[in-house]
Amino acid sequence: MGRSRYKITNPQLPHFVTLTVLHWIPVFTRPNTVDILLNSLRFFGKEGLNIYAYVVLENHCHFVLQSVALDRDIGRFKSWTAKQIIQHLVENNVTKILEQLAFYKKVHKNDRTYQFWQEGVHPELIQNDEMMRQKIDYIHHNPVKRGYVDQAEHWRYSSARNYAGKEGLLEVCRQW
Repeated sequence: MGRSRYKITNPQLPHFVTLTVLHWIPVFTRPNTVDILLNSLRFFGKEGLNIYAYVVLENHCHFVLQSVALDRDIGRFKSWTAKQIIQHLVENNVTKILEQLAFYKKVHKNDRTYQFWQEGVHPELIQNDEMMRQKIDYIHHNPVKRGYVDQAEHWRYSSARNYAGKEGLLEVCRQW
């Protein structure tokens, strides 16, 4: 999975992971591209991926995830979402973003026209309840720190709503 120095050390345990769009290009500014991510997470959730927390911002997303083969599942998620989002961009003639995805593509990615995700996921093993709470709090307050919303649960693309007792866009596992 990528050429990162970060490794998923124990794929069966929850990890905090960050996925970043290549060159921090703001792709998740429209509901259609975010829906591709959320629908993919729903699918992988049925396949055994536990989603404890998430936030989607304009050019990256954070998750706390767990599955029996987390490294494989993240690779499949990145591959599927990249193909679907690029297809959406092509079908909707979003040439400026497509040109950027082609321009910033890594040289060794010679089997494709575009690269969507940066390599790696920067995983951090969740070692205890305190760390789990800290990572979930970090995820939920990311839009607040950026000044996008005043309260974490007001950010539409976040599990903060779930943790506030409201219905979120995606089911999350709140027991760990």
